[in-house]
Amino acid sequence: MQDRRVRRTRTSIVEAFLSLVVERGYERVTIQDILDRADVGRSTFYAHYRDKEALLMSCFDGLRDELTADLDATAPSLLFQHAYRHRPVYRALCGRPGGTVVQRHLHALIAGALRTYLQPHLTAAGSNIPAEAMAEFYTSALLGLLIWWVAQDFKGGPDAIAQIYGALAVPGILAAVSAPDSRAARSVR
Repeated sequence: MQDRRVRRTRTSIVEAFLSLVVERGYERVTIQDILDRADVGRSTFYAHYRDKEALLMSCFDGLRDELTADLDATAPSLLFQHAYRHRPVYRALCGRPGGTVVQRHLHALIAGALRTYLQPHLTAAGSNIPAEAMAEFYTSALLGLLIWWVAQDFKGGPDAIAQIYGALAVPGILAAVSAPDSRAARSVR
């Protein structure tokens, strides 16, 4: 358990950083800007974060924990809920140069969790589709839909977009785990 001062300092740095990202965009925010806004010293910042990208990635730590602990049919919903709760940040990052950093991080986080989740299901079903390929496919689809949703100004809310993703993704997942003799899957291996 972190001590209260550490939590307060981290919260101050994160809040300063996120407000600056929303105002200026990720690429235009400097460490000095964050220090000034959070009213902390440089050594304090570096005691908590390696650099600006590490600070950005820490904003998604809770999401990683949620996805890893509870990956099932609700996983896309968790991501959409996270984006909805942090609309200004996702709006500021998706589609901007700094967004590639976030997209790369989210991609690795989601693909890793999906791969781990899918592997036993695909094996049990006797599927010839590699878990890595399936995880890559559905992660890319999920992130593409997320970026589109952000561009639509979060229209319909997180539950509506999660239902859309489910309607698009679930039939393919079910087909993959119930149709083990796929020529396309064999040619990928």
